[in-house]
Amino acid sequence: MESKDQVKILITQPIHESGQKLLIMKGYDVRVASDITASTLAREVRDVSGLLVRTAKIPASVIEAGRALRVIARHGVGYDNIDVAAATRRKIPVFITPRANAVSVAEHVFALMLALAKKIVPHDRATRKNNWEIRNNVSAVDMDGKILGVIGMGRIGALVCQKAKAAFNMEVLVYSPRASREMIETAGGKQVPGIPELLKVSDIVTLHVPLTGETVGLIGKAEFHMMKPSAFLINCARGPLVDEKELFRALKDGIIAGAGLDVFDPEPPSADNPLFGLTNIVLSPHSAGLTAECVMRMASQAAQSIIDVLEGRRPEGVINPEVLK
Repeated sequence: MESKDQVKILITQPIHESGQKLLIMKGYDVRVASDITASTLAREVRDVSGLLVRTAKIPASVIEAGRALRVIARHGVGYDNIDVAAATRRKIPVFITPRANAVSVAEHVFALMLALAKKIVPHDRATRKNNWEIRNNVSAVDMDGKILGVIGMGRIGALVCQKAKAAFNMEVLVYSPRASREMIETAGGKQVPGIPELLKVSDIVTLHVPLTGETVGLIGKAEFHMMKPSAFLINCARGPLVDEKELFRALKDGIIAGAGLDVFDPEPPSADNPLFGLTNIVLSPHSAGLTAECVMRMASQAAQSIIDVLEGRRPEGVINPEVLK
């Protein structure tokens, strides 16, 4: 194994100090990129053995420039900002932090659900203006016993199922081709054969699938028209899963009752995004996985993935396992 004083680690953007300290304590030369443009990253990754990525785009040009690159670790679970195919061609494993943010994101899903169901945002604004009468004009609804539709059944989806069942006595329907019936039922859900079957009966629909060529535009005009007029849509996964123009129309025209978004297409959204003018939507700035506890977990787990690979171990969360065979 190479001497650690020769091993350099590049972090694309600042992370919680716990992750950086872990790498430094192990004796690695740790740097934070001067900026996240592809040209800068391609220049600064040349003699780097480990690359720790937050939201920066990592195209093939950056990966090809990393002549000494042996491992890429993603600070989070989404990896659509990394050209995994290019890394695979170079036999560079790409890791995510699968256990870091599941609890935080699942909790955020329920924060958005409750904000919509209990009309927290309009009630808050009205109360500040001494509009007490809003409590009689804008009615909240209960979540207890409602039907929750979960599309995607990874760690986050499974936690959402469990919490919905335990905390709110919800009936949980799940569409996830990759999950077994046994896995879904263990989490408290019931498997359905397709998305239309789920959309037609769910009171709340929440998305938990990765962004791929197959999932772009997963929810669009046709899907909104399948949903109940009283239904809510929650998206804490990736913005492009939902056609935002069709979401705006569905909310404006009363095709669905409301939506909660933590993600957008593009990010950050433009200041004139028409969704901002609606009152039946609750928004957050892709912050579901940025709780104080979660940023520590993501930083330390991503750093540990790099350490494990460089020291000859195989951590969990590899996206392209074929390069490790």
